[in-house]
Amino acid sequence: MRVYLGSDHAGFELKTHLVNHLAKQGYDVVDVGPHVYDPEDDYPAFCLNTGAKVVADPGSLGIVIGGSGNGEQIAANKIAGVRSALAWKVEIAQLARQHNDANVLSIGGRQHTLDEATAMAEAFLTTSFSGNERHARRIAQLSEYEKTRELPVLPAS
Repeated sequence: MRVYLGSDHAGFELKTHLVNHLAKQGYDVVDVGPHVYDPEDDYPAFCLNTGAKVVADPGSLGIVIGGSGNGEQIAANKIAGVRSALAWKVEIAQLARQHNDANVLSIGGRQHTLDEATAMAEAFLTTSFSGNERHARRIAQLSEYEKTRELPVLPAS
């Protein structure tokens, strides 16, 4: 499986670790950048490009990393077709795949040890979408909005 990774300076150390670790695990790893540490870089370019590469490469997954992971998740989710989830523990990374068919994981590099972040990344990459009808239905609703930009009708209360 191909895995795209992008970060900013705050996620640079974790991204570098994951690039090496995941390659040793047999993943086809693509480092979207940055390729050198720059304390003044900005996450949007790296996260937007990571998301775009995932969408353009069916079957691939992505990981975006920053200090908190919040901005990185927001940036990745600006790309049509990206479903990025911010994980703060292994179970959340698994649920993002099982219930939301997330294709990009966001991790806060300053929030976790290397071991914790690695475990979340591995859980994300090894968990499949459940295919459950209710989850598929919800994802389809989001995809329809993404295409049409028409808000769904609210249920009668």
